[in-house]
Amino acid sequence: MTRGQDDVPPHGAQRRPRTVPTPHHTRGRHFPGGAPPPPARAGGPSGASRGEDPPVASAEPKTAAGDARPPAPPASTETIADPGALGLAGFAMTTFVLSAFNAGLLSDTLETVVLPLALFYGGLAQLLAGMWEFRRANTFAATAFSSYGAFWIGFAYYITQVAPKLPAAHAYQATGLFLLAWAIFTTYMIIPAMRTSGAVLAVIALLALTYILLTIGAFAQSTGIDKVGGWVGFVTAVVAWYASCASAANSTWKRTVLPVWPLG
Repeated sequence: MTRGQDDVPPHGAQRRPRTVPTPHHTRGRHFPGGAPPPPARAGGPSGASRGEDPPVASAEPKTAAGDARPPAPPASTETIADPGALGLAGFAMTTFVLSAFNAGLLSDTLETVVLPLALFYGGLAQLLAGMWEFRRANTFAATAFSSYGAFWIGFAYYITQVAPKLPAAHAYQATGLFLLAWAIFTTYMIIPAMRTSGAVLAVIALLALTYILLTIGAFAQSTGIDKVGGWVGFVTAVVAWYASCASAANSTWKRTVLPVWPLG
């Protein structure tokens, strides 16, 4: 049978007009889930006339180039070196030099040699160590290093700018008050030090004793007590140097080379 014969309806039958398939008459198998696309919407976004869903605005921030900006990674302190070794070293060296004069081993006329250390090593370097301890979220070390760094800077200023202008008859009282304030601070820092390590606790406890002895010596104007405070300061400096060495060595060797006896 030819194509022309197929198109001729039987006798007496009404010819049915042929329809041209449109997207609405297309079988479902051409679309996901078998559902036909929605009708085109006039004035819609690009692609709506083809039955596509309009694009959904992204909630992610865009850069100038239009690319999605990845979220910022969480802050990490893994790449920050432990500043404890530096802070303890600066504290130890400056304390050692000053204690040589407090113990009466050297003439007081040479005491200004401690000022450069007080300003730059025990002062500035230790203060910076305290700032880095804040970054590492170590509250105790940040408070201790920042405070004692400020102490040494303040000490240098007191010796050079304040003490010479004080009345000679009452200068000892000002010095005693200055030392008393630091004795109080150091004494209560023993409490949080109990959760650090045996080495750090020993440094803080010995330092508190040093301040107490020097405070008594200043108020009593007793060179004998000052000398005892100087010798205790020597011991404090040595223990602080040990703690500094242990911190640097253990961190570098990635194992315990020198024990610090953790308490926490």
